[in-house]
Amino acid sequence: MNSLTITVIVLVCLSGGAMLGIALRACLPKHHLTSESTDAIKLATGLMATLAALVLGLLISAANTERTTVQNAYMTGLTNVATLDRHLAEYGTETQQARALLRHALVRRFQAIWPSEDFGPQEPANGDDINAIESMEHELLKLSPANDSQKWLLPQALQATNNLEQVRWGLMSRGAGFTLPVPFLIVLVCWSTAIFISFGLLARPNITVLVSLLIAALAVSAAIFLILDLSNPFAGLMQVSSAPAHVMLDALGK
Repeated sequence: MNSLTITVIVLVCLSGGAMLGIALRACLPKHHLTSESTDAIKLATGLMATLAALVLGLLISAANTERTTVQNAYMTGLTNVATLDRHLAEYGTETQQARALLRHALVRRFQAIWPSEDFGPQEPANGDDINAIESMEHELLKLSPANDSQKWLLPQALQATNNLEQVRWGLMSRGAGFTLPVPFLIVLVCWSTAIFISFGLLARPNITVLVSLLIAALAVSAAIFLILDLSNPFAGLMQVSSAPAHVMLDALGK
């Protein structure tokens, strides 16, 4: 399920919890809602609300930090690509095969991340970016520098290729970024639902109360949406921009 679907489910759970609390208030005997009882409920609710708020804040911070890390790695990778391509261009025509491999690997990766955008002719979906980088390294190792300029450019190009491969493996090891475990999410939603049940249980139902509970449910659902959407840097409503990728692709080969 995507982040929007989960957010709607959470909103339904919280709203349903509030309605359940209102229904329980109408059914419970009066002596269950004495001042002593409501004070105890308020204390328990305050404890759960504090825990839920702390967890939500930490999760949002962790998801945003991970997204920033992935985005920085993505920008670093693009910088390495630009550096590598310029070194190969300055080296001479002997590097045309390596530059072609670099462009094809890059286009294939961009098309996989942003399938709805135009990055040129469609590349085979079963291509292997890692093998493409290794093939490019093999092409570079075959070169025989003929002058001082090429002797300097070849090690620089190999170093840029190595940096690009490190970034690639780093992004792969991180997967889609920060991942919220399903049991953790279920526990968090249960806490929040229990809080909303107590809200409905303690408040006399009227339009103002219902609107306030709905706004609070929307706020909690929005927080969970932020966590889930930030957890997928290359998907969702807040995905990493493809604009630098287009700029980089336009610059290759020039």
